[in-house]
Amino acid sequence: MDGTGLAISLAKAGFVAFLLLNAVPLLVWLERRGAAFIQDRIGPNRTSIAGFALAGLVQPLADVVKFMFKEDFVPPSANRTFYLLAPIITLIPALMTFAVVPFADVVRIGERLVQMQVADLNVGILYVFAIASLGVYGVVLAGWASNNKYSFLGSVRASAQMISYELSMGLSVLGLVMVFGTLQLDDMVRAQGARLFGVLPLWGIVLQPLGFLLFVISVFAETNRLPFDLAESEAELVVGYHTEYSSMKFATFFMAEYIAMTTGAALIVSLFLGGWQVPFVSSETLNGWTADLLGPGAGSWLAALIQFGSFSAKLGFFLWLFIWVRWTLPRFRYDQLMRLGWKVMLPLALANLLVTAAVLLVIDGAAGR
Repeated sequence: MDGTGLAISLAKAGFVAFLLLNAVPLLVWLERRGAAFIQDRIGPNRTSIAGFALAGLVQPLADVVKFMFKEDFVPPSANRTFYLLAPIITLIPALMTFAVVPFADVVRIGERLVQMQVADLNVGILYVFAIASLGVYGVVLAGWASNNKYSFLGSVRASAQMISYELSMGLSVLGLVMVFGTLQLDDMVRAQGARLFGVLPLWGIVLQPLGFLLFVISVFAETNRLPFDLAESEAELVVGYHTEYSSMKFATFFMAEYIAMTTGAALIVSLFLGGWQVPFVSSETLNGWTADLLGPGAGSWLAALIQFGSFSAKLGFFLWLFIWVRWTLPRFRYDQLMRLGWKVMLPLALANLLVTAAVLLVIDGAAGR
């Protein structure tokens, strides 16, 4: 890789990290406002600067100040090394998983065509599951290293839950892999630019409606969001695996949850809702419009900006869905959670995979392939 390519890669990585880290306080604010709206109660309205609360937007700033100046307590009986490593091990996979998510089509920089994703891997889906599965180690280590029975029980619940629903998540995506014939996320997004009967966008949700439903439910479980927050369950486990954490270490777990939520929503959009594709406007048409308006170079940037806006709008909808569901549905019991994962989700995912294979076999046979 030459110097220009390295600079472009670092710029993309910095841009994605900046967006993810700054999305956390915005989502915290949206969570509080959404909870107040859904449950008809008062939201963040006390914190202000010179008397201006700014609809509660000052509250995330107050949270940051509070976490920075709270006592950084480490339990005397804790395993200090793993206790301190656990929040970092939880946060890093959440950040790394977003690396293969494409947020726009290619743009032209001089004679170079640049992919609008940090890492264009030919095994993108495998990378997602490999890195995302590492997050469970941080949760387990946090519960074990704290030397607290409530924390340990929360970490055991979390590991069982995440491993159980990873199976359904992986199988729900295999149908799309079979249909599109690739493991690359950017190729999947481009393939979803086709039209069914010349009208309906050929998105993953159209091709795999059951796979979409299973994947969305699995993402809720993997991110420990209600109604699947059995790893925390404040009323049952005294906050669960991070009971003994305070100050910025607790904030790191908090950040990891919201970044994982953002990454999960981005994967849903990329796999099932056309990613950066603008609904009913093909990328070729969009690039043609912008090239006629601004020329090929600047036109590709304008097209990428429009596509990024489309991706962001879809992403915002699913982030709001996470909040909506959390403050609407009650928590499952643990036996209900495991029964749903093993006796409902897994059989449905296997059935969806078999039906998809049978349909593709019939189509290939009819086409003489």
